[in-house]
Amino acid sequence: MLIWELIKTVLFGIVEGITEWLPISSTGHMILLDELLSLNVSPAFMELFEVVIQLGAILAVIVLFFGKLNPFAPSKTREEKAGTWKLWLRVIVAVLPSAVIGLLLDDWLDAHFYNYVTVAITLILYGIAFIILEKCRKDRAVRVDRVEDITYRDALMIGGFQVLAVIPGTSRSGSTILGAMLFGLSRTAAAEFSFYLAIPTMAGASLLKGVKFFLEGNTLGGEEWAILGVGCLVAFLTSLLVIRYLMDYVRRHSFSAFGVYRIILGALVLGYFLLK
Repeated sequence: MLIWELIKTVLFGIVEGITEWLPISSTGHMILLDELLSLNVSPAFMELFEVVIQLGAILAVIVLFFGKLNPFAPSKTREEKAGTWKLWLRVIVAVLPSAVIGLLLDDWLDAHFYNYVTVAITLILYGIAFIILEKCRKDRAVRVDRVEDITYRDALMIGGFQVLAVIPGTSRSGSTILGAMLFGLSRTAAAEFSFYLAIPTMAGASLLKGVKFFLEGNTLGGEEWAILGVGCLVAFLTSLLVIRYLMDYVRRHSFSAFGVYRIILGALVLGYFLLK
């Protein structure tokens, strides 16, 4: 039984590692996967698992960008260390809006918006938004080409777009990349800053969900710890590959293909549940 559950956990980890970074909504994919291949666990643990598994994905960002994100690196000059601290301050500024909304409305949002209709609609709407944005930006010059050049105002505005990700199906990476591009960031700068925002955002969400899980009187057995561990490890390894792929992809292509994919997936989610 445990071996079969771990095999299913590997699939969940792969899906998380792929969809967390691409602007295509990890939630939409998790809902479909849970319908087709659900884990034999309690609903409370499943809610915890879907959030905590993101910690493996976060670790991939830290590993891949450690040199750039480490303000204590001995190889950096004083100016470079100061620049790294300023980058972290911009990340914190960008995280504040979603942190406040998440703390205040987490349970209410789960109760009212965590359903297939919301996920399908947001998948389709943001898919259309990506296609329109890419067409409108085609001949416009990029204002910010490096994350180091992002202003505090840019960070706060991008953070405002990340708030939209509290609605399932929106995609955290999708909302932040979309917002960043609207404010003149290049695709690579938008994607990279979105990765950095994920570190405190997803770590905070995992901590919040974990505290609530245990405060409600739930406990974790050996099998559940094994599922969490395997899920995080697979999400980490998958994320290493996906982040590298995405950074290479956006240097040469637009996000229009992801927009089309979102529309198709949204229609599939809607159709699946309506015909179920």
